[in-house]
Amino acid sequence: MGFKCGLVGLPNVGKSTIFNQLTNLKIPADNFPFCTIKPNVGIMLVSDDRLNTLYNIVSSSKIIPAYVELVDIAGLVKGAYKGEGLGNRFLDHIRQTDLIIHIVRGFKNDNVTHIYGQIDPVNDIEIINLELMLSDLEICTNRMYRLKKNYILKRSIIDREIEILDRCLACLKENRLLKLLNLTSEEINIIDYLKFITLKPMIYVVNASRNFKDNVCIKGINDISKNEDSIVLVVYMDIRNDNFISNNKKNNNFKTLELNSDESGLSAITYHGYKLLKLKTFFTVGKKEIHAWTTTNNIKICQSVKCIHTDLSKGFIRAQVISYFDFVKYGGEKNSKKFGKVRIEGKNYHINDGDIINVLYKI
Repeated sequence: MGFKCGLVGLPNVGKSTIFNQLTNLKIPADNFPFCTIKPNVGIMLVSDDRLNTLYNIVSSSKIIPAYVELVDIAGLVKGAYKGEGLGNRFLDHIRQTDLIIHIVRGFKNDNVTHIYGQIDPVNDIEIINLELMLSDLEICTNRMYRLKKNYILKRSIIDREIEILDRCLACLKENRLLKLLNLTSEEINIIDYLKFITLKPMIYVVNASRNFKDNVCIKGINDISKNEDSIVLVVYMDIRNDNFISNNKKNNNFKTLELNSDESGLSAITYHGYKLLKLKTFFTVGKKEIHAWTTTNNIKICQSVKCIHTDLSKGFIRAQVISYFDFVKYGGEKNSKKFGKVRIEGKNYHINDGDIINVLYKI
């Protein structure tokens, strides 16, 4: 199990270039709108130093890390929610992702046109977010109409959903993202099937020139991110050759990163993605392989192990669990048992980050 990130933004902001740097795929990054019509998908392996530590203890045949699926979605434009610029198709792609990575242009280059003629990162953010909100508003309105049409027949079933959607409608009509409603997990589960885009966590990646730190738009982007409780990452890029420039200084609430030969850029995106989605990593360890798996905070172990194999979930009996720190401290499973650090957990156990598990199950 991994998670899926969707790269969104206006045309010509550098989405495909950043996608290429993160995935090492060479897709077109030409200077015209809708260069990317179908979404390009890349699988990025998640760097985790714990895998190498476990490998040194167990000497497995291979290491299999967790992964992130990255989807490069074509540029959105004003009116996308009504189908402008093939917008409906692109918005459908976004709905299938877990996390939105919003690429914002913060560089000037006469050879790279801006679709609206001027570099204004704050305005660009507002354009995209408005399209996402209007798309959700349309879906919410249509769903409310259908619910009320069937209200007499199914009143007891749909009362709760109508109550939640009423709040969603009011929020969207105020041009506010749905995640600002702070819905409970129970409320989110009720409307999850609608795949509202503005409920998804978001990371803003500002594709900037090296003098971006002096840009007057920084405060505006900071204000937006604070209001939404979003993450902002800034990449400094040499436009001439698509190489990302390293910059380790912190700028206000921004986190700067590089996306070149090392993995710092990917690590930053995956770290914040895991944090926003409340994900955890657990491991299965053996002589054949050491495997990292991803699970969420709010599900039980019997559901978490489904990502390994559905049989483990269906026939779950119990699990042997060792914390990563105990496994490393005592040099493996044998000594962990000797010092009483191996636990037996039932199906209601919630996995902790770094747990090493072995599942007993019946077919």
